[in-house]
Amino acid sequence: MTAMHPGLRLPRHSVRLRLTLLYVGLFLASAACLLTMTYFLVDQQLPRVTTNGGMIAISGGLDAGASPGCTSQGPLPAVPGQVDTCQPLLQEVAGRVGRNTLNQLLIESGIALGIMAVASVGLGWLMAGRVLSPLRTITAAARRISARSLHQRIAMTGPDDELKELGDTFDQLLGRLDASFRAQRQFVANASHELRTPLARQRTLLEVALRDPEATSASLRAACERALVAGEQQERLIAGLLTLARGERGLDRFEPVDLAAIAAGVLAGRRDDAEAAQLSLATRIEPAEAAGDPGLTERLVANLVDNAIRYNAADGQVEIGTGTRAGRPYLEVTNTGPVIPPDQLGRLFRPFQRMDPARRSPGGLGLGLAIVSAIAAAHDADLRAVTRAAGGLAIEVLFPAPPPAGSSARGERVAVPA
Repeated sequence: MTAMHPGLRLPRHSVRLRLTLLYVGLFLASAACLLTMTYFLVDQQLPRVTTNGGMIAISGGLDAGASPGCTSQGPLPAVPGQVDTCQPLLQEVAGRVGRNTLNQLLIESGIALGIMAVASVGLGWLMAGRVLSPLRTITAAARRISARSLHQRIAMTGPDDELKELGDTFDQLLGRLDASFRAQRQFVANASHELRTPLARQRTLLEVALRDPEATSASLRAACERALVAGEQQERLIAGLLTLARGERGLDRFEPVDLAAIAAGVLAGRRDDAEAAQLSLATRIEPAEAAGDPGLTERLVANLVDNAIRYNAADGQVEIGTGTRAGRPYLEVTNTGPVIPPDQLGRLFRPFQRMDPARRSPGGLGLGLAIVSAIAAAHDADLRAVTRAAGGLAIEVLFPAPPPAGSSARGERVAVPA
């Protein structure tokens, strides 16, 4: 076997070529079936010579021709010797006419079929190109669009068919990618700013302390303590960013999670904070079995409770509840506090989006509710937040129904960042 030259490559079997061959194949198959049916139908109409009781009958719609001594049409009378003389002659004439007719039919039909087969190749190629034209438009747009031009759209026109639906779906995908890229760029910019602030404060504290010619051990110690506080703020910020990234990545495994036990444990560790802020705690802890990541679920509950305590009013209240509704476990956290405009509610769940000074806290990083939103999305849970007319928020996280008893709570999922 000879090896193929590297410069010689077989033509690519494109979809257009395959569609053309499919059209031609279907046409030839249909034409062959039609030719076969026509052949047998014509064969049934050819003349037949039969004898019955001394009579010779010619059936069929074609003229059998004439032969010496056999010139009558229709049934011939039984003249002595005429039947024996005419029957072979008529049968020979009928057979010859039938063969000639069928042969001529096959020849002419074959020629017509060959001409139409050649024509069908060209027509099939043109029709396949017309059908695939929207796909070429989508392919060209996909090659043209990059991370810097995600705002462009295909904007398919034409009939509302599957190809237009594909183009519209591609436009929707571009819209989600564009929003995701913008959010990512905004997040990186905000994270850089938030990390730069404590680093600059820490560096300034140390430089001022070192440049002071009259610095004492007490002043240096105070500067180091303030630098440690700035470092702790950085650690908390980095930990929050890592948790946010982990929540947006999704879950690899789902394990049994007891929302009631987690909520009770978080409340036990936050009672001192609530008393220091002069807040009252109200609980409605009922059994609520869910499936997910216990660590991330605990962080979700802790962030909601911390947010409810931190952004509250003096002598306010925090209510925490767990339970099951329509077979789905839920967690509910409600607090009093400043009035939040409903049109600004969505901002609270974005990273580093702080509201007016009434909702700012010295210890806040602007990541608490963003982490809650990411963890809820990783668990396929519904996150609902409602502003209260008297002030404060009511936030509910409705988890999916747990798997049936006896089945494994572990599973796998592939998360797509929103």
